[in-house]
Amino acid sequence: MQVTTSTISLTVDDVAASTRFFTTHLGYAQRVAADGFASLGRDDAAVDVVLLQRGIEVLPEGFRDRHADGLILAFTVDDLAAQEARIKSEGVEITMALREEPWGEKLFQVTDPNGIVVQFVEWADQDAPEDAEALA
Repeated sequence: MQVTTSTISLTVDDVAASTRFFTTHLGYAQRVAADGFASLGRDDAAVDVVLLQRGIEVLPEGFRDRHADGLILAFTVDDLAAQEARIKSEGVEITMALREEPWGEKLFQVTDPNGIVVQFVEWADQDAPEDAEALA
């Protein structure tokens, strides 16, 4: 099997609001749209995003009333601090401030108008010594 594209499909209440958020702040372009549906993509390695209106019949019957919840859409980026500054300058609220986890992940999060959590990640240098003072 060869995977040519990866896509995540998210069920939301307001397709237009998420489309605006993703195209304005996350660098996505709308590829296809119809009533209750939008397909978004980028020209880099980011996952494509399909937005489906909650209740749309293309969803399995048991899933039609659900919406994107309990997931984090994460993007590994270069220069995390610059991305944070950019997103703040665009008026987007940072919903989790820039932080570094003990395992070397630096991150911050924003949330789109439909509650989709988007996390920006940069990994610390894995080759750096854990305790620089021990080497001095």
